[in-house]
Parts: sequence; C-alpha cells; structure tokens
Amino acid sequence: MQSLDRPIRLVFAGLLLVTLVPTARADEKLAGIACRSVHLSYEAPAATAFYQEITVERSAIGTYFCVCGFDQGYFGIQELGDGKKVAIFSVWDPGAQDDPKSVPESRRVKLISKDPDVRVGRFGNEGTGGQSFLDIDWKVGQTYRFLVTSKVEGDRTLFSASICPADATKWRPLATFSTLNGGKSVSGCYSFIEDFRRDRTSATLERRAAYGPGWVRTPNGRWVALSHARFTADRNPSLAIDAGAVGGRYFLATGGVTENTHTPLDKEIDLKPGRIPDLP
Repeated sequence: MQSLDRPIRLVFAGLLLVTLVPTARADEKLAGIACRSVHLSYEAPAATAFYQEITVERSAIGTYFCVCGFDQGYFGIQELGDGKKVAIFSVWDPGAQDDPKSVPESRRVKLISKDPDVRVGRFGNEGTGGQSFLDIDWKVGQTYRFLVTSKVEGDRTLFSASICPADATKWRPLATFSTLNGGKSVSGCYSFIEDFRRDRTSATLERRAAYGPGWVRTPNGRWVALSHARFTADRNPSLAIDAGAVGGRYFLATGGVTENTHTPLDKEIDLKPGRIPDLP
C-alpha cells in the first residue's frame, strides 16, 4: 500500500490488541512528528455483517478515519495530502509477505465486482492484498454509514463494502473481494484514526471523530450492539490523545491540544446500545 494510504494493521483475540506497525515504526521517533494513532477495539462475536457510523468532527490533510476494520481488511475515509477525499476498502491476502508480486495468483485476493467509479489495485508493505478507492467529498460534521458483509464460499470468503450518507437511503457499493482465509466471516472489529502525513506540522492539528451506533449481525441473523470497546494507541508516546462516550456515541481524538480527560489508555468504554440499523 502506498505510504500516504497506509493504516495500521490490527489483529484481535477477544479484547487483546496486537498492533503491527510494519513501516510507520510508531516509536519515540514519531513524537512531535505525527499524531498518535488511536483505536477502538470492539467486543463482538464473529459476524456476517459489520455496521458502523462516523461523524468526522475535526480533520486535516493526511488523515485516515478507519470505520469498519476487521481481521481481513479495513474500510474508511481519508483526507489525502492534496485535500482530496476518498473512501477506501482493502482486503488482505493470506500470509505475512509485503511484496504483492510475490503472492501466487491462486493465493491472491480476487476482485468479484465493483462500482464503475471505483479504482482498484494491489497493495503491499503492510501485508499484501486488494484495494479499492471511491472519490467522495465527505464533509466534517456530516454522518456517514458504513457496512461490510461477508459470504463464505468454501475456503474463501467474499467481503463487500458499501457507504451511505445518514440522510440518504441509497447505499453506494465500493467492491467485493474474495480472499483465501479458510472460510472465516467478519471478526476482530475495530476503528481508528491515523495521521499519515507525519511532517511535524501534522502533529499540531487535531483529528476527532464520533463513532456509532455500531452493530454486527451473527450468522443466525441476530444483531449485537458494539456496546463495549477498549481504547488503545500505537507506541508513539504523545499524550495528545483521548477517547470516551459522549451523546450515546464513542469518540476518538488525537493531536493538537487534545488532552486525555475521559478514558485512560487501555481501559474499556461502555456504551448504551443504539438503534438497530435499517439496512436493505
């Protein structure tokens, strides 16, 4: 994946968070250079669908707001270095390689379908896989709905992503990718904010977003609210981070004048279940 579009890959076992930082190397060298990456890891069962909402409250160029992250991929929105805004949906190949050309065709993520306006390709350097982009001029202060669904087909799983403004009813599909993963559904659900600009100035600018209500749908069709989350961060030692629950939603904040006045790092946040999503 290109350096300006490289989020942190997250793997969950229950509520245990393992953060892999393959190229960003989020250590003390990033203090003062970049905002600290902050995450919400949700307590959730394996699911056939992952629904989440986001309202970006403060943004800056070089920011990725991951909305629906899971063990096999991630889905969210970005403000790029030139101010352009996109939605991004990516799914990993099996294995831990970083060179996309090293993966045999039989083991690569396969594109099943996409919206005509969506750009697709391969990525590397953080694992490898398939990636899709949709130009979407999302606005600060507006709420957007995100949905990832899964369909197991033998030893592969099809993951599909769609986006919809909260004040609209028509969902916009991005893409459907098939990955060789032993036939696993959606699991390990999370969200995060990442600063990928990393030029010192970016560390002085706050990023903040509200998440929720979030839900997952189990294989038997039952909707389970994402009412418990753990607040975590990468190894950047910056203290300008915060998270919590306000107005019935989670929030994440990082950078600028942010202070950790709500939830201590590595602690859990409880949220009252919101409304069950009305989906097509």
